[in-house]
Amino acid sequence: INQKRYYGEKGAPKTGLLILILGAIFMKGNCATEEQVWEVLSVMWLHSGRKHFVFGEPREFITKELVKEKYLEYHQVPNSDPTQYEFLWGPRAHAETRKMKLLDFLAKIHGTHPSSFPSQYAEALRDEAERAQARGSRTSGRHSE
Repeated sequence: INQKRYYGEKGAPKTGLLILILGAIFMKGNCATEEQVWEVLSVMWLHSGRKHFVFGEPREFITKELVKEKYLEYHQVPNSDPTQYEFLWGPRAHAETRKMKLLDFLAKIHGTHPSSFPSQYAEALRDEAERAQARGSRTSGRHSE
């Protein structure tokens, strides 16, 4: 995650909030409903519509700023009645962090090892392998020029 964007007095809390949201999305199968995200954020006493001294109105910060900056994607769930919304990782989150790094962080919070979350651990390992393969392709492409 780009620390420069959130550097300063309020930077760490905003980065921490983003990490919690990305973690919730990852742990829920790469797609989390708005309700699931707010459930996770409620442990930080963050609630939609309730102004926060760092984030302002957190729903606005999450659904507007983090979406605009492409850290998150926010979509209406098709055919939902009543209307529901879901979050996914945005392209910038994919570019700036790795699932294994996030899983390591979440495991530390829970006092365990990343392999304690078997499906997420397997996915994070696949992600690491794909990134290594992509780096290898880019590197080998440079040598052939």
